[in-house]
Amino acid sequence: MVAALVLAVGSAWSGPLEDGLAAYGRGDYANAMRILLPLAEAGNANAQYDLGLMYDNGQGVAQD
Repeated sequence: MVAALVLAVGSAWSGPLEDGLAAYGRGDYANAMRILLPLAEAGNANAQYDLGLMYDNGQGVAQD
């Protein structure tokens, strides 16, 4: 699901959120967390959602 979003966004809109989604799509959860966590803490709803998925699925973090 997230990988499809990454492909849909494309490289023209490259930025931290897209970098985090790309890392997530590659299964590089450590980098996805490193990139997405500050965005989520700053109130980015998309980053918050993606981190929620990571926690829900136990991807790179303890499942919660």
